[in-house]
Amino acid sequence: MENGFAKYVEWSANMMEEEAKRKLKTSELQAKKNRLKIWTNYVPPATNSKAIHDQNFTGKVVEVVSGDCIIVADDSIPYGSPLAERRVNLSSIRCPKVGNPRRDEKPAPYAREAKEFLRTRLIGRQVNVQMEYSRKVGPADGSAVPSGAPEARAMDFGSVFLPSTVKADGVDAPSSVPPAGSQQNGVNVGELIVSRGFGTVIRHRDFEERSNYYDALLTAESRAISGKKGIHSAKDSPAMHITDLTTASAKKAKDFLPFLHRSRKIPAVVEYVLGGHRFKLLIPKETCSIAFSFSGVRCPGRDEPYSDEAIALMRRKIMQRDVEIEVETVDRTGTFLGSLWESRTNMAITLLEAGLAKLQTSFGSDRIPDFHLLEQAEQSAKKQKLKIWENYVEGEEVSNGAPVENKQQEVLKVSVTEVLGGGKFYVQPVGDQRIASVQQQLSFLNLQEAPLLGAFNPKKGDMVLCLFGADKSWYRAMVVNGPRGPVESSNDMFEVFYIDYGNQEVVPYSQLRPIDPSVSAAPGIAQLCSLAYVKVPNLEEDFGEEAAEYLSELTLNSGKEFRAKVEERDTSGGKAKGQGTGPVLAVTLVAVDSDISVNAAMLQEGLARLEKRNRWDRKERQQALDNLDPFQGEARTNRCGMWQYGDIQSDDEDTAPPARKAGGRK
Repeated sequence: MENGFAKYVEWSANMMEEEAKRKLKTSELQAKKNRLKIWTNYVPPATNSKAIHDQNFTGKVVEVVSGDCIIVADDSIPYGSPLAERRVNLSSIRCPKVGNPRRDEKPAPYAREAKEFLRTRLIGRQVNVQMEYSRKVGPADGSAVPSGAPEARAMDFGSVFLPSTVKADGVDAPSSVPPAGSQQNGVNVGELIVSRGFGTVIRHRDFEERSNYYDALLTAESRAISGKKGIHSAKDSPAMHITDLTTASAKKAKDFLPFLHRSRKIPAVVEYVLGGHRFKLLIPKETCSIAFSFSGVRCPGRDEPYSDEAIALMRRKIMQRDVEIEVETVDRTGTFLGSLWESRTNMAITLLEAGLAKLQTSFGSDRIPDFHLLEQAEQSAKKQKLKIWENYVEGEEVSNGAPVENKQQEVLKVSVTEVLGGGKFYVQPVGDQRIASVQQQLSFLNLQEAPLLGAFNPKKGDMVLCLFGADKSWYRAMVVNGPRGPVESSNDMFEVFYIDYGNQEVVPYSQLRPIDPSVSAAPGIAQLCSLAYVKVPNLEEDFGEEAAEYLSELTLNSGKEFRAKVEERDTSGGKAKGQGTGPVLAVTLVAVDSDISVNAAMLQEGLARLEKRNRWDRKERQQALDNLDPFQGEARTNRCGMWQYGDIQSDDEDTAPPARKAGGRK
């Protein structure tokens, strides 16, 4: 057989022992590859697998996808790079499928056990990986397809080794015998999982690429079969029902809150990192999965600078790790808020120290454990100007309307581009290179020819280019409202929001153009702000129009530049777009040539009033309200604006002042 003088005959070989059969089959295969004697003119069949040579690497396991697939962060690729994480499918073995909840596919028997077996042994561990072959598979079910077939994707397969000894079946895991020319580095993970009965060995065709340790895998499988382990046993896999609260209603999540309050610290497993500060957690004790977010800490949102770095850091630190959580409350979307520890380390501190998160002061600091440590971590990142603090400017002392402190605070140099009602306005950062970059991209576009009717049908939420009526220039905009169905006339009207300036306008279809993805990719530059610590009436309320006009006079019409000291961030507006929606920065706004803040000036004219005080207010907020109080007192004494008839009846924060009676028909 080895010398090509004989052929392997399946029916008679079946009478032999497995080991002897395997040796004969291997001998024939080697003779075929070397084209010896009777195999001189042998042509191997086409195969969709291809060998991978010289692609060995070391790294840390960051995710176990299933019993036969893991994700490893390559040590040779810079930390945080999207290329650092490599998906490795274990060579020549197949484990039960984990299913897909989105398609209502339930996990196969022992799929959860196989995944958990690898999670507890590999997550966070350093491994050696030997890539062996790639194989093209169909996109739907992973079945093999011809190499030239459309929509085929390549899967890379390799052998993974734990450098240290791992116990298997009560003894040291069996050592695989490496083939000539290869070098083994520890315990073969594929052999380990097959020996536990959590996977089977794939029977490859003669010329298909396979694991370099294929014989050892077959031996491990034989032991599992004889021992009736896992999928080879007659027993059913243990049943486990998990209540997924991430897909349930917010009311159901709130109803579950008392169960999470029974213990102060609750063991959990991080199932997935949804964002830098948001995770999906499994609570084994309560057999449920929840959406969880840090209290008072926020990372950049998706597509914002350093968002990917924050996610990469959390994947390396806590993905699929055993953690402890302390739940405080649940928000209106059904996300539980609290603190999370891994190996007794508060992971919010890790994010803040790396400059990948900010404290959100709208949360009550007295409810957050280790809050003083969170503040120290943020201050440390600010001093070093790490990541999101790279352009941070140390706060200056602002008199007459801002807390006077020497501590650092985020201060932005801005110009006001639009004023809304209720004390809200849009700003652009002064000197922001993104503005010039976008305008340069627009200057190269040919936008003279109007689009053909029917070829371009913008709908609500679409990004477009729009001709601004005042200066006849093109700007990026988003459609806020428009006609239903296809466009019928060039005079059809569309309401658009200019994402780089904050203003809104109704324009005809003839003033719209489709936008290139390269131009629309950058986020909008205009930032929605409000005046911190004061309440300004809305346009439909008494003195609402006067307040908006005076705010415009102080800011938009003055042509001045301002220092905006960020006091709080309100993200309750979510990701909604359009004028007056989205995340809001509550700021103290001071012109660069002024000694009084715009906040104080609005109070002084009686066109705003101080926010209600609460006994749990932070010291900084109390001091700011104390500094602004004399300006409100002056307006009250002089009967200015809303104080013209004396004191205003106090109301709760969420209750607006009495509005003027609407005119028109009753």
